[in-house]
Amino acid sequence: MLKVAILGGSGYTGLELLRILSRHKGVEVGSVTSRQHSGKYVMEVFPQLKGYYDGLKFVDPSVFFSIDAELFFCALPHGSSMEVAPRLMKKGKRIVDLSADFRIKDIKVYEKWYGKHKSKELLKKAVYGLPELYREKIKNASLVANPGCYPTGAILSLAPLVKSGVIDTGSIIIDSKSGVSGAGRTPSLDTSFVEVEQGFKAYKVASHRHTPEMEEILGDIAKRKINVTFTPHLLPVARGILTTAYATLKKPLLTRELLKLYAAYYKNEPFIRVCKEETFPNIKDVRGSNYLSVGLKADKRTKRVVIISAIDNLVKGASGQAVQNMNIMCGFDEKEALDAVPL
Repeated sequence: MLKVAILGGSGYTGLELLRILSRHKGVEVGSVTSRQHSGKYVMEVFPQLKGYYDGLKFVDPSVFFSIDAELFFCALPHGSSMEVAPRLMKKGKRIVDLSADFRIKDIKVYEKWYGKHKSKELLKKAVYGLPELYREKIKNASLVANPGCYPTGAILSLAPLVKSGVIDTGSIIIDSKSGVSGAGRTPSLDTSFVEVEQGFKAYKVASHRHTPEMEEILGDIAKRKINVTFTPHLLPVARGILTTAYATLKKPLLTRELLKLYAAYYKNEPFIRVCKEETFPNIKDVRGSNYLSVGLKADKRTKRVVIISAIDNLVKGASGQAVQNMNIMCGFDEKEALDAVPL
């Protein structure tokens, strides 16, 4: 059995990691940290886990260095993993980091959007954890930077078009709508029920920190610099992200031709579902699962293509993808513990 630890396990991503790993045949969760809930049983904080982790208690994060585990999931706030990761890696531990600390390779870009980086030497060692693009690198990685939720939906929506060169990469517009759980579990007035219910709004317009992550990875696919226009929105639902991306086609192509391109690009991907023509994703169809559903339509009148994708932001957008990365890193079946039917 592979012994794993979850650092920062009392948020939504920690809960999803525990839920998913409870089904994993080759993994034992030995430790979970939480500053707020240190000393409490996990099932006291998450009653739905009763019967799965009854003897497991949250421990204080300060003891992370002495935790007995082979692989660490770091579900810590941005800026915290960069302080933890170097010490763990010196001990030969493997890490799947769910923060943004190691996602962006360009240190100048990182510090422009996030602030000073304290472990610059690890940026080159970190592998971006999007299995559909970097599976072979993930296999041999010691440090995997789990992608952000918005970038997961956006990058996978656009990758086949960017790779094939059929779109003008200077024309990309990305419009995403996320459930409230994307803001985390810490109470906030902006994400409270009364403020969110019956509302629907854009936020961080042209200034969201996931923008450079999308640009860097799409640029890596295209082998040239790419800039995108990205606007996130807050949906009055608990979970899910619906992304609509737009781009100008370089030459006229039919919807069915583009769908064939997607079907070929993702033919061996266990968690990508390409919709049939005139069928489009719904966040309800992926809720609670590690699937990404994607559909598209070519607009002959405007010579543009509209791509729509849906993911569960807490699963494929966070904890499910983290387990998928762990499975690849540790030689498990990639689908282990992740093949559940959507809710």
